[in-house]
Amino acid sequence: MASAADFSLGTVRTALTPQERFAEFMQARGKRITRQRQAIVDHVTARHEHFDAEQLLAELRSTPADAGASRPTVYRTLNEMVEAGLLKKMVLDGRAVYEHDYGYPQHDHLYCTSCQQLIEFSSEELIQLRNAVAATHQFRPQGHRLIISGICVNCRSKRSTSRQQDRV
Repeated sequence: MASAADFSLGTVRTALTPQERFAEFMQARGKRITRQRQAIVDHVTARHEHFDAEQLLAELRSTPADAGASRPTVYRTLNEMVEAGLLKKMVLDGRAVYEHDYGYPQHDHLYCTSCQQLIEFSSEELIQLRNAVAATHQFRPQGHRLIISGICVNCRSKRSTSRQQDRV
């Protein structure tokens, strides 16, 4: 078990790969997995970073195996991946940002409003507090989402450096 000061994410075992889960989801809805959809799913699941649709579209177009996915196909496939439980969608400063959900444990975020960096963390104390509040209200929690907004250490240090230079 992680110590109270260890805020890193653990791992979650899954029965299916993300690609298999998406295929199952699409089949249940009578939809085909086109070459473009498959390229999007493969690209998204190959790494774990927060991203928006425009970043994904630019990355897909810059790869040698560009499947020719159009902007509407990217947006539609991202929505399907959210519905399938593979991704979570967060709206930050009016921008939709996606992150992996399937196979990742419950976690929360620190969000720098200056550079838009998202820092993931997991806290057992936070989960205990959530459960205690829920119990007080006879509520059964199924999950939660917490995004703490502020300024990261890098942006704070840049601000203090620029302020010192302004004084000279």
